[in-house]
Amino acid sequence: MGILNSLTPRISGEAFFLQTLFRGRYTPRVVFDVGAHKGHYARMVRRLSPDAQVYAFEPHPTTFKILQECAREYRFTAFPLGISDTKGKLTLYDHADRDGSSHASFYKTVIEELHGHRAVQHQVEVTTLDDFTATHGVERIDLLKIDTEGNELRVLQGAGDLLRAGKIELVQFEFNETHLISRVYVKDFMDLLPEYDFWRLLPNGAILLNDTTPLHREIFAYQNIVACKKGTALIKSMHPFITKVE
Repeated sequence: MGILNSLTPRISGEAFFLQTLFRGRYTPRVVFDVGAHKGHYARMVRRLSPDAQVYAFEPHPTTFKILQECAREYRFTAFPLGISDTKGKLTLYDHADRDGSSHASFYKTVIEELHGHRAVQHQVEVTTLDDFTATHGVERIDLLKIDTEGNELRVLQGAGDLLRAGKIELVQFEFNETHLISRVYVKDFMDLLPEYDFWRLLPNGAILLNDTTPLHREIFAYQNIVACKKGTALIKSMHPFITKVE
């Protein structure tokens, strides 16, 4: 099913997806890691493709220091920024007793209700993908990975210009119980990205979600979903591994 499989990148399907991607016909040159945490995903990308240009974003001040060290070692670029649908300042919440966790979210109830812990807060700088790419002269994003604990849809809503211009080829995002808090469905992503096929990653493949019913699609538990622009070469590389839900 591809659900509740977060133990390792191999079990989650991330490792298989990236290996298939970088060894196939379509090789991303520009990769954005939004919600990079300590840099595990960016590190996987750099190991598979030393020539890839990786931009990693992490707004949590404590976690960003660790990300910076990883960026120096693996030669990618890290930014102390959150990405959303607006520019300015937002409040980021985390566990008071484990500040710097992978659960840090712009939704306080993610910490207090989902995880049942007291929250600590940080004021952090945020921007949009449209603004960042325009400011830094980035013309396109080949692979956009998003893990922002419920804020994933807003990240994409802040990339409206890029999406309309067809400048984002692939999106990988985490979907889980935090989307109950942000009140976002998989269908909302599909409505925003109508020209994309959607897959739920498996350890050695993927499930096509486009034609599934809400019962099979709207599962609020850990999973990685890939949105792939229809017609891209990656579809041919992944085709032997894609399962349809009957």
